[in-house]
Amino acid sequence: MNHLIAPSILAADFANLQRDIEMINNSEADWFHVDVMDGMFVPNISFGFPIVKATKQHATKPLDVHLMIVDPDRYLKDFAEAGADSITVHFEACPHLHRTVQVIKQLGCRAGVAINPATPTAMLKDIIADLDMVLVMSVNPGFGGQKFIEHTYTKIAEVKAMSANSNPNLYIEVDGGVSNQNIAKLIEAGANVFVAGNSVFSAADQSAEIAQLKRS
Repeated sequence: MNHLIAPSILAADFANLQRDIEMINNSEADWFHVDVMDGMFVPNISFGFPIVKATKQHATKPLDVHLMIVDPDRYLKDFAEAGADSITVHFEACPHLHRTVQVIKQLGCRAGVAINPATPTAMLKDIIADLDMVLVMSVNPGFGGQKFIEHTYTKIAEVKAMSANSNPNLYIEVDGGVSNQNIAKLIEAGANVFVAGNSVFSAADQSAEIAQLKRS
């Protein structure tokens, strides 16, 4: 599986969001990554259904929606209807995770589960065969621009090994501190989807930065 690049619109210029969406449309990126934060599960508030809907209207690539919210089950249908192509919930926020995953699939979306840096990968053992994607957080969720946590490489390798027999086509996504300095090592560890925020939107040539990540 060739690796995918999913620029995070959390790092885009919100005053020129359509411009930045068009940049991603015209680049070698594969998905749009949309971070939804409620100020409770994580110490930040981002955006909700209106931004997802607005992005969907202009995006020509799939929307990868990452719910960093308490009790995400309340809003799965709303985000699917707003245009999410994949919905990722946090292991830490879902007491009935298997049911949540099945609902996401019934809504016609790819189902992903994210784990925070301090959550062991072993917690995914009983659900990994049912997933389309595992998102390994390589920073503590809530804010962009954080330093990459080095233990992430080990966690990716563990997820890859765990899925080898039961779910070999699993997407293994990494979010936080991804750049051209570490993407090759992340690919070697087993990741195949990369969320890139600051590394893309702070670049002088954003499309060229995406192209370089894609060719790593």
